[in-house]
Amino acid sequence: MRLKRAASLLLAPTFAIAVLSTAGPAFAEEPTPEPVVVQTEPPAEPEEGDLDEEGASEEVQVPTETPPKAPQVPPAAACEDGYFWESTAKHGTYHKGVGATQANTNNTSRSGKSTFTSETSGTVTVGVSGSLKVKASAAVAEIESEYSVSLSVSLTAKIGNSYATTTPAHTVTHAKYGVYRLKTDGYSQYHYANCTKGVKHNATLYSPRYVGWYIWETKA
Repeated sequence: MRLKRAASLLLAPTFAIAVLSTAGPAFAEEPTPEPVVVQTEPPAEPEEGDLDEEGASEEVQVPTETPPKAPQVPPAAACEDGYFWESTAKHGTYHKGVGATQANTNNTSRSGKSTFTSETSGTVTVGVSGSLKVKASAAVAEIESEYSVSLSVSLTAKIGNSYATTTPAHTVTHAKYGVYRLKTDGYSQYHYANCTKGVKHNATLYSPRYVGWYIWETKA
């Protein structure tokens, strides 16, 4: 009798948490290229300023300072003049949310499933902290080449994307949809036609990398 009772307990169905989201059916969208990691804290609020969707800060102007003296031995050909971007350090990815944060509370003694669905659409562009003199599209292309990563000037998080996860007992699962951006440090520098270089303008760029969810948990 004890064996039969133990077997019936093992075969009993587990309790599933009701989904809080009331959004419509999910639309097909490219999967997140990296796994979603459950965090213990919400994503940090971005402090950098965002550029427009075209990724242009403003028209590039020739610096007003006197160009450095050309080298005594000139190169075989004249150099291309204009601002160029040079990266100095690559950091991790940082999430910028689109729409409101969602949450699901599991106040039971068993784990269950939580499903979240995006209810807002929004476009996230390149974020800049510091002085960016070159076009953002040119800087992003340079970062892609330097670090062999795939980036964009802007990415759109769409309505209807769903994500399911397991919520442990007595836990609240929080979810925020948006865009992950790669953080890189570097500088813009003007290259003169006489092959000399001007002043360095330091900046930190946050370049859109992929659309995805940021998940974190707290105690219920």
